[in-house]
Amino acid sequence: MRLLLETVRPCPAYVLSPTSDILAANPETLLLFAGITDWPAARRNTIRYVFCHPAAPGLFADWAGAADSAVANLHAVLADDPDSADLAELVDELAAASAEFARRWNRHDTIRRRSGRKTFRHPVVGTLTLHHEVLRLGDDGRRLTVYQAAPGTTDHDALTLLAMEPTSARLEGPGRGRR
Repeated sequence: MRLLLETVRPCPAYVLSPTSDILAANPETLLLFAGITDWPAARRNTIRYVFCHPAAPGLFADWAGAADSAVANLHAVLADDPDSADLAELVDELAAASAEFARRWNRHDTIRRRSGRKTFRHPVVGTLTLHHEVLRLGDDGRRLTVYQAAPGTTDHDALTLLAMEPTSARLEGPGRGRR
């Protein structure tokens, strides 16, 4: 899987657990989700990012849509595994940290993440719209997501610029890289 994540570069690509913990990611993923490296690797979760990271509302052009999709995907996980301790822990954490999460969770919308388009307002490379593919990796709920843009487009150029960010930006985190 790590070889695949490297092979698709400069396209951001990552593997998620059923509850959206980032299990593996290429450097472009960590750069696309601006500021996610502020958190230790064990805390990196795309849903936690949407609701708890201060950069997220500015990064997603349609933050409300990203938030709705994230919560509805968690409800799909709940339908598959109603006794999941990881899910219960994440839901409790996010409900306590974010009234927006709690409100959406109480709506009980359910969807599985699929392919689509997402527009980002990235602080370094500007606005880019990327197509994303979500591929299931088996019956355990893990999935691979790859964001891409057609070669020759300004969106692809932005991905190439993102991939050229200095190595220190890729390794940002507590005590490392830029602040």
